[in-house]
Amino acid sequence: MIKEFKEFIARGNVMDMAVGIIIGAAFTAIVKSVVADLINPIIGLFTGGVDFTNNYAVLSGDVAEGASLEAARETGASVFAYGSFLMAVINFLIIAIVVFMLIRSVNKVKDAAMAKEEEAPAEEAPTGPSELDILVEIRDALKKA
Repeated sequence: MIKEFKEFIARGNVMDMAVGIIIGAAFTAIVKSVVADLINPIIGLFTGGVDFTNNYAVLSGDVAEGASLEAARETGASVFAYGSFLMAVINFLIIAIVVFMLIRSVNKVKDAAMAKEEEAPAEEAPTGPSELDILVEIRDALKKA
């Protein structure tokens, strides 16, 4: 069983998957930082710093007027946190746009590199006599001899 496990781990596709997951996690951190540290503050300038996270409706329980969502949850009240969901949707859309733009720019660079490779003609190998030509020469040489 251990031998099979070692063979499984040593396969290329498992290692590729592991590298992909690690790179994906690092990329996720970068994208989250871009959204939280760069894009959201700019959007906040245009919206006046509006944050919907603390918008909720109390379904049951007693919550002090104007309490934050976290404070409402700490009291044990049942809350419908529509603002938190709305912010998650907005952040998802921003992340999707950022990832789209990054992938699009990477694809443009990749396509440009592929176009350059296609434009550069491959050097043609010098053509020599064909096999038939060589056989004809041998035949003629044998006839003369």
